[in-house]
Amino acid sequence: MKISEIFYSIQGEGILTGVPSVFVRTSGCNLRCVWCDTPYTSWTPEGADMTVEEILAAVRSHPAKHAVITGGEPMIAPDIIRLTDRIRNLGLHVTIETAGTVYHPVACDLMSISPKLESSTPREREGGKWAAQHERLRYQPEVLKQLMSEYEYQLKFVVASPEDTVEIAKMIEETGADRSRVVLMPEGTTSEAIRERASWLIEICKREGFRYSPRLHIDLWGNRRGV
Repeated sequence: MKISEIFYSIQGEGILTGVPSVFVRTSGCNLRCVWCDTPYTSWTPEGADMTVEEILAAVRSHPAKHAVITGGEPMIAPDIIRLTDRIRNLGLHVTIETAGTVYHPVACDLMSISPKLESSTPREREGGKWAAQHERLRYQPEVLKQLMSEYEYQLKFVVASPEDTVEIAKMIEETGADRSRVVLMPEGTTSEAIRERASWLIEICKREGFRYSPRLHIDLWGNRRGV
């Protein structure tokens, strides 16, 4: 498996914000979000090839009781089923962070699903060469329904503008998602951008009954790798 990085930090997003966790970040993605904050796993994927045993050794070197398998898109990584089984067998709680476009019967205690909205489509970046593929793949309602039916989940949307909430409402209706599991998070890679969007996004969460998520790692360390 190509692994971009393995590190020990705290979860910065979603319902487990603040929980110490070891992160295993796979490299490679089937989408190309225009605002992607980990381009080294998608637009220009990089990393080292590691065996499952090597990954497990790195995970065991940290005192975490929670593991987060992220990307990129970890659900397209070779050996993802075996890797998640082995990590769970270590006694760790396993979160998988996925865009919800691919299904595999992985071992997972929290499926953190982040469906990508139309605002993520890269219509101009690199001449728009990835736009059609991204638009075709970004929303797979049947995959979302299967993941939500088989796993504990959160549905975490990256929100760039108030207009995004129209599409979010449509996705919730089409998939039958539990509104209490919907998490809205402001798009941004600086504390200033996140605070500006939070000012109106929190009001939307209050009105609609959704959970608001910070990006705690950005507030603490900025847009850096390994945190």
